[in-house]
Amino acid sequence: MAENKIKILAVVGPTASGKTALSVELARRLQGEIVCCDSMQIYRRMDIGTAKPTEEERCGVPHHMFDIAEPDAGYSCADYVKDAKAAIEEINARGKLPILCGGTGLYLDSLLRGGNFEETEVDLALRAELADFAAQNGNHALHERLRAVDPESADAIHENNVKRVIRALEIYLTTGMTKTEADARSRRFAAPYDATVIGLCFEERALLYDRIDRRVELMLSDGLLEETKRLMAEGVFEKNATAAQAIGYKELLGHLRGEGTLAEAVETLKRATRRYAKRQMTWFGAKDYVNWITLDQNGGMRSMEDILTDAMKLI
Repeated sequence: MAENKIKILAVVGPTASGKTALSVELARRLQGEIVCCDSMQIYRRMDIGTAKPTEEERCGVPHHMFDIAEPDAGYSCADYVKDAKAAIEEINARGKLPILCGGTGLYLDSLLRGGNFEETEVDLALRAELADFAAQNGNHALHERLRAVDPESADAIHENNVKRVIRALEIYLTTGMTKTEADARSRRFAAPYDATVIGLCFEERALLYDRIDRRVELMLSDGLLEETKRLMAEGVFEKNATAAQAIGYKELLGHLRGEGTLAEAVETLKRATRRYAKRQMTWFGAKDYVNWITLDQNGGMRSMEDILTDAMKLI
C-alpha cells in the first residue's frame, strides 16, 4: 500500500528549464531536502560544466548526492540507485521530504521501478573483449552475436550503437539471462516509493533554446574553459570516458586540442545542449508517471509563483 511507502517528490525536465529553482522553492515550502538525480553532478570539481547549483542557489536547503565521486572513477546507475536509496531513507527518517532533482532519466527510472541490479554488475574485462571483437570483426558481427542469444534486444538496438550491444551481451554472458528478460524482471518489482514526479516543459521550444544559449554564455563567463583545462590536466578525461563525453567539456576539449576556434566550440556546445534537451524531453515524454507543468504562456515565461501553485496542486 502507498501509505507504507516513503513519500518522495521529483522535479525533472530538460536542461536549463529551471529544475533547481523550483525544487528549492518546493523544499522550502514542504520541509524538503534535495537529492541529486544528475549523472554528472555527482562528480567532484565538475561544477560549472554540469551546472551544479551554487551555495547561493541552494538557499540553505540541504542537498545530497552532489560531489560524492571522484571524476576519474567509474560510477554506475546501480551505484546511484544504492546511494540514492540510502539518502532518501535518511532524509525520511528525520521527517523531511526527499525531493529528487535532475535530468538523468535512466537514474530516476531505475530508482522508481525498484529494479534489482545485483544480477547485472559491470564486467570491464568482458566489455573490453567484446569491444575488441567489434573492432576486429565489425559492428555487424557483434550485433549478430547478440541476435543469436537475444533477438528481441537485437531488434531494439541498432548495430552501430556498440555500447548498448556490448551491454546486452554482457548481461547475457555474465548471468545467463537475456537483457529482455532482465528488463522484464525489473519491471515486475513493486515500486518502492510513493512518488510524485513533476516534469517541466515549454509550449515554445525557442524559449528553452534561448535559456540554453544564455546558460552556455554564463558558464563561459564563470570559467568553464578554465575548469575544463584543470580537469584535462588532472587526466580526468583520459580515465573516465563518461566525463570525456559530457556535454560542456567534450566540445571545449576539441578546442583545447587544437580542433577549432573557441567560437566554433561554443556554437557546437550550444547545438549539442539543444539536442540533449530534445532527447530528455523524448525520454520523459514517454513516461506515464510524469505530471507536466508548462513554464511559458503567450510567448513569455510564467512567474515562479504561478509555477509553484501548479506544482503544489500535484502533491
